[in-house]
Amino acid sequence: MNSAENTKNAKNAADARTARTAEPIETTDERYERGLAVLRIVGGQENPAVLDSLADIAPDLGRMTVAFGYGDVLSRPGLTLRQRQIATVGALAALGNAAPQLRFHIDGALNVGVSPAEIVEILIHTAVYAGFPAALNGIGAAREVFEARPDVAATPVDTEPLPGDRYERGLAKLAEVDGHAGDQVVASLRDIAPDLTRYIIEFAFGDIYSRSALDLKSRELASVAMCTALGTAAPQLRVHIHGFLNVGGTREEVVEVITQMVGYAGFPAAINGIGAAREVFDERDASGGEARKG
Repeated sequence: MNSAENTKNAKNAADARTARTAEPIETTDERYERGLAVLRIVGGQENPAVLDSLADIAPDLGRMTVAFGYGDVLSRPGLTLRQRQIATVGALAALGNAAPQLRFHIDGALNVGVSPAEIVEILIHTAVYAGFPAALNGIGAAREVFEARPDVAATPVDTEPLPGDRYERGLAKLAEVDGHAGDQVVASLRDIAPDLTRYIIEFAFGDIYSRSALDLKSRELASVAMCTALGTAAPQLRVHIHGFLNVGGTREEVVEVITQMVGYAGFPAAINGIGAAREVFDERDASGGEARKG
């Protein structure tokens, strides 16, 4: 690197520091108080249990959870608390390794306006991305939460049989949600696993996506959260980012839900998710706009 480049980089770094210091610097206490306010809404308690549960062994972790997780991330304006809880429940159910936190966030979802039927539907939806064990365990967690809340009327979610042929219904729903991106996934499997192609269309889209208890935007929000948190499904994450945008989501919401996964799946998962989002945004820009169907 030559001296001119060194000088330019030094100037850029100095400019960045100047811009940063020109902004009001929040104290940890301010971030903590903002996070505590959000946590009280989600958790429904004046004194959140997470603080007491860590006070004897890792009080700093408790403060970090509140200040960073809630004060920095969940308090951001890009998603409503209702959307954030839908994403969190989906991600934790898909991960399958955080039952206490899943129960807490199912309870939190109820506190911010997600209905019991919608929670059950998010957990059923998990079967597509994380398998039936994750969905079944998620339903078990929801049952515990519902039974502990006398204010929740947890009636069974039992929809009427969907009309028409499963394959045709699924094909139509796939086109509605994922458009050309979904077509590519299906086409890539036809020569080697045609039955898997049929299962994707009939089960994932004909049986699950066609259910009415959760709107398509919320389904795709949950799908993006699940695929980001799992960290093993980059091609599918890209497909569902396209899908989320196709059914009314915005790029800002995509970035927000992926950023939120920092708190539940870690920075690597969120960074890789943002990389997938960048690819999708660039592809859509290159094709002349947001349209990505057919």
